[in-house]
Amino acid sequence: MTAVEGVGRAGGGGSSSRGSGARGAVGRARPSVVSRLAARAGGGAVRVFLVLVALFWLMPSVGLLLSSLRSPQRIGESGWWRVFAEPAQITFDNYGRLLSNGKVMGSLLTTAEITVPATVLVVVIGALAGYAFAWMDFPGRDGWFLVVVGLLVVPVQVALIPVAKLFGVVGLFETTAGVVLFHTAFGLPFAVFLLRNFFAEIPRELLEAARLDGAGELRLFTRVVLPLGGPAIASLGIFQFLWVWNDMLVALIFADSGRPPITVALQQEVRQFGNNIDVLAPGAFLSMVVPLIVFFAFQRQFVSGVMAGAVK
Repeated sequence: MTAVEGVGRAGGGGSSSRGSGARGAVGRARPSVVSRLAARAGGGAVRVFLVLVALFWLMPSVGLLLSSLRSPQRIGESGWWRVFAEPAQITFDNYGRLLSNGKVMGSLLTTAEITVPATVLVVVIGALAGYAFAWMDFPGRDGWFLVVVGLLVVPVQVALIPVAKLFGVVGLFETTAGVVLFHTAFGLPFAVFLLRNFFAEIPRELLEAARLDGAGELRLFTRVVLPLGGPAIASLGIFQFLWVWNDMLVALIFADSGRPPITVALQQEVRQFGNNIDVLAPGAFLSMVVPLIVFFAFQRQFVSGVMAGAVK
């Protein structure tokens, strides 16, 4: 090969590389459709839209609150938005009547007696089972986990009649313990699925290091796994609390008719006193404000725990 040919080839190669580099620079300079959409998503218009969606979502809660602060005559005459034009109509007399209603106030205590044990049992048992499925070897582990996953698709309505017959035989029908056991049984499949997937993401080296230091399974579970699984456990507790607190179907069938939870008590008030709005409005708001406070207080842990446990 002559020197001229070598120079020509070298020049051709250099021009080719410069051309490809120029095309790459042009490609990099031109933003893609995804990047443009992402940039627009962070704009002020989308933020305003999200704020409007949040306000629209909160509108029923605000309307219920304002209705609970109006007299029954005012409620029958106009809508709750009239409060903004006539703020003088706000009164707390409805809450005074509610506090004097022993049945409704007692139902709040019954709801707490059902919700707290059902939430604690699901979290504790689900955490233990999730750790066992994630890090302990025992015969049929994968098969049993598939059974747990399959139970996620079983609707509550399918088990109402069989469980009612079983509770009638063992003496748990129309008892608070029966409602707690029902909620615990149907909350465990999701709890085990969520926590098992979350615990499985813990680095194996970390657990092996703890075992080398002499930690047993119980110590490993309480000192290593539980602190790392805090977001998933918090999200599970919030989810279970909201589900049990707002439940009406299971409570309507299995709860004690003499000591019903708040959802059933309000339903009975509607059936017996259709115009008893001065008790229904504040009672419904009190039954709703507790799960709202819980959700907004721990919404970050709820979202991060569900996303981390559901996607491996």
